[in-house]
Amino acid sequence: MELLQSENKIPIKSWCKHIENGAMTQARNLTALPFVFKHVALMPDCHEGFGMPIGGVIACMDAIIPNAVGVDIGCGMRAVQTNLDAAAIDTETVRTILNGFRLHIPMGFDHHKRDQSWDGFTQSPDLSIIQTELSSAKRQLGTLGGGNHFIEIQKGNEGKIWLMVHSGSRNFGYKIAGHYHEKAMAFCEKHHICLPDRNLAYLPMGAREAQEYKAAMEFALLFARANREFIKQRCMELMQSATHCQGIGEIDIHHNYAAQEKHFGRSVIVHRKGATSAMKGQPGIIPGSMGTASYIVRGKGNPESFMSCSHGAGRAMGRNDANRRLTLEDVRVAMKGVVFDGWKSGKRNKLNLSEAPQAYKNIETVMESQKDLVEIQTKLLPLGVVKG
Repeated sequence: MELLQSENKIPIKSWCKHIENGAMTQARNLTALPFVFKHVALMPDCHEGFGMPIGGVIACMDAIIPNAVGVDIGCGMRAVQTNLDAAAIDTETVRTILNGFRLHIPMGFDHHKRDQSWDGFTQSPDLSIIQTELSSAKRQLGTLGGGNHFIEIQKGNEGKIWLMVHSGSRNFGYKIAGHYHEKAMAFCEKHHICLPDRNLAYLPMGAREAQEYKAAMEFALLFARANREFIKQRCMELMQSATHCQGIGEIDIHHNYAAQEKHFGRSVIVHRKGATSAMKGQPGIIPGSMGTASYIVRGKGNPESFMSCSHGAGRAMGRNDANRRLTLEDVRVAMKGVVFDGWKSGKRNKLNLSEAPQAYKNIETVMESQKDLVEIQTKLLPLGVVKG
């Protein structure tokens, strides 16, 4: 960990080896907020986001920042260890299972054709933004989404096959984030609050809008977890049909959320944006890019990171940059040995290579940088991947 000074009294503590200028500017902006407690923590996968860096962690005193949670509220991971020996599955079986995933799990902008059943829908808060999205959400439950969301079949270094799912709250999170960011900006303008960046508009916890955002965010977290559970159940049915495997253990975590916690003797609202809770003994999941290793970890409860760790490898290139710089041959080499259905067309009918392994930081470097935050339990290597 490196201690970085800022122009303000609040320092920056960084586990990131090389911080891009945009992310560093955003970290410094966070130190200017009067309610940020102790320091700003940057995880080793840190890169530029909206307002706050992705891979950033802050503890706030009686205030909440919608953009310090992010637009995909509750985005996170679910990993299932199966009883299937890695030696018992071949490439064709992996390919068959992945084809089943594509057929039965809506991806990208696709939704289910009929409503899905979930008890949580009857417990939704009576907030306009939630009620407006509720009907659509009933067809989004159990859908993967796009971007960096994925489903992978992996083999662990203990010799077992694993299933890993990366998805979030779908349109719920996006709409909630935008709606309450607008309310936060209106609050700051009304009270003539000078912000280092409009994307860091906040709400004091005593405000009605802050309590509304908290309720909406917590519902989105429940929906995101249910979404991963639905995807997992369908995937496991398909895997069981092909291999007769059973799940023998699983982990589920969020990496975009805010929560009331106690740190350095004070109750604060910890915002983890692209960061994962790593309390002492807490199990966690740190995925690499597709084509590289992922890790099952256990938290060390390091107070300096507000008991947090990275949420993945973190981007090394922006999406447009990756598409400009990478070639098809580059990504073929990086994906060698992993079953994958190829690259989709993007703008102007050019191949979209924005999720290629080279667009991300080296996961081994990221893990080395956070040895004081987590302990590795299992290393997972990808056998096959489906991207949203």
